[in-house]
This record gives sequence, C-alpha cells and structure tokens, in this order.
Amino acid sequence: MAQVEATTERIIAATPEAAFGTLADYAHARKELLPEQYSEYEVREGGAGAGTLVHWRLQATSKRVRDCLLDVTEPSPGQLVEKDRNSTMVTTWTVTPAGEGKAKVVVSATWSGATGIGGFFERTFAPKGLNRIHDQVLANLAAHVEK
Repeated sequence: MAQVEATTERIIAATPEAAFGTLADYAHARKELLPEQYSEYEVREGGAGAGTLVHWRLQATSKRVRDCLLDVTEPSPGQLVEKDRNSTMVTTWTVTPAGEGKAKVVVSATWSGATGIGGFFERTFAPKGLNRIHDQVLANLAAHVEK
C-alpha cells in the first residue's frame, strides 16, 4: 500500500494560542468549524485536546463516506494529532506563530492507500478533495477567531 498525503495551510489573523485553543475545543468550537461534508459529530470522551475521543462521518464524495472515530493527542506544543480507530488515517494540525498576532495553521492527513489502478486514482484525486474540505475548515477557523 502506498502512503497518501493531503496537506493545506492558512495564515490566520489571530494569535497561535487563539487558533490552537479553538481547534482543540472539540466540545464546542470544533463542531462549528466543520463544513457540510461532516455529520454525526459526537464527543465521546474528553472534549479539550489530548484525551478526546470524537466521532464524525466524513462524506468526501457522493460515494465515499468514512465513519471516523478519532483519538486526539498533543505530541508537542501547538500540535493536535487525530488517529482514526477505523482506518489508517492520521490527521495532524500544527499551529505556529506567523508574525505579530498571526498564526500559521497546517493540516496534514496521511493514510495507506489502495494498490493498483484504484490506488492510482486515490493518490491522484483524494488529496485534492480532502484539501478542499480542510481549506474550508481553515476558512471557518479564520472567521471564528478573527471576529
């Protein structure tokens, strides 16, 4: 299986602490950031950063729906890692300073892709689709913290 990766980023006019705090607030703020491709959002444990267990369904395309159950860790300051118990997908959110009162937010998702011709199409098209979805999350994050 080939590793597939989708990465997108955005500079947000808010402090890194505000951006990270909003992303890590699974109990309240995170649900508000998710676009229409997400449904059935539910915090099952925790709700604030590391130790959170969160569920959602992600409809990446009209035919591709993923049931996600994610364990959240904070391996380093400014970083959230969401590991899906139902697949090989790992999503990493990294927030760093980007000048005074600004934050750079990078989201990177990796997973083990299919092999053969299906894998070729997955490696070619899935990252673009997931990047569009993550870009919308980042736009919603910016709108939320730049108020």
